[in-house]
Amino acid sequence: MKKVFIVLGILVLVSWSAAFAADLEIVEEENVAPAIQEAAAVVGEVKTQVPAQEAKSEAVMVKAKDETIPVVAKKVMPLPTVVPQSGISEPTRYTLGPDDVIEIIVRRHPEFSDKFIINAEGKVQYKFVGDIEVRGLTKTEVKDKIIQVLSKFIISPDVEVTILDYRSKIIYVIGEVGAPGKYYMKADEISLREAVVQAGLPTLSASMRRTQLIRPDKSGKPKIKTIDLYALLYEGKLNLDQIMFPGDVLVVPATVFAKIMRVVSPITAPVASSDTLRRAATGGI
Repeated sequence: MKKVFIVLGILVLVSWSAAFAADLEIVEEENVAPAIQEAAAVVGEVKTQVPAQEAKSEAVMVKAKDETIPVVAKKVMPLPTVVPQSGISEPTRYTLGPDDVIEIIVRRHPEFSDKFIINAEGKVQYKFVGDIEVRGLTKTEVKDKIIQVLSKFIISPDVEVTILDYRSKIIYVIGEVGAPGKYYMKADEISLREAVVQAGLPTLSASMRRTQLIRPDKSGKPKIKTIDLYALLYEGKLNLDQIMFPGDVLVVPATVFAKIMRVVSPITAPVASSDTLRRAATGGI
């Protein structure tokens, strides 16, 4: 009879231990899940804010280095659903202009090799040769031109041209995006969709359906076009996409509620602060 009670006791202890272990696993999963989600969100934010110039793949624009807007943590909209881009392809052609930096390497002739900043006239001051016009040329066309010039001094010159810094073409993405500011383009044009993604995506306070694309005009009357950015990014309506050219400004405005909160917050903040101090001084009374 004692053996029967001992066996029953062992069975009860085993079942109790299994139940406790299951509860412990559930608690651990409940505690770990939010941390995993938070870490994934942080990694996602960091990836959206990686400067384009540090990416290994070819980018079409890069954040300006002299940007003065402080980098702050912002809640941005999730990444748009990836949809097939039928009929839309990113341009890769880049024509040189003032302030671009290029490097010309002539193999076996280091005296002709150097780094050059294209001046305001669109020329490079090439030693031993003189000024060479490169404005509006691609790096391949510059290479052909250098070969043609050096052929007068060198037999079969082996030339390589590299663009070191893209600074002649600028667009502006301002308003409710993750990283507003000016961007140097790495192509002669860029799609609006790509520009917004590289600028950090719209924030939660953005009024995306009232986004404006402003194109400056020499006459002083810029062309303004309203774009439904939400439909473009999150509904897959790629027919709404636009081409941005150097000098274009993309404005992502804030919602009315966000504007009201920005006006009210500076007023209510001192009141809340004084109330907190009063409660601390009176012991919470």
